[in-house]
Amino acid sequence: MPESTERGALTEAVFYILLSLFAPMHGYGIMQNVSKLSNGRVILGAGTLYGAINTLLEKGWIRSVINDTDSRKKEYIITEIGKVAVENELSRLQELLRNGNAILGGQML
Repeated sequence: MPESTERGALTEAVFYILLSLFAPMHGYGIMQNVSKLSNGRVILGAGTLYGAINTLLEKGWIRSVINDTDSRKKEYIITEIGKVAVENELSRLQELLRNGNAILGGQML
């Protein structure tokens, strides 16, 4: 059974991995895409990436894609519940930005 998506903040690495998987991608491609999306600020090591992939597979947030052309490279893609997790995280981040901007702008909440 997929895990609830209401368990708090996603790590930055997990957030970028999920964003990367809106299109099918293999591990090395994910590593490259995360670096590109974060302007080189987030660099995933293989151990971190594959640990996160295993966790995301267990939660049902991503799934394996059957690849007939090259069985050596396993590809993954985000699931509907994974998309909900991304949407929830975006809402959480937008709330943080609203509150931070309000305080910095001199408004008391």
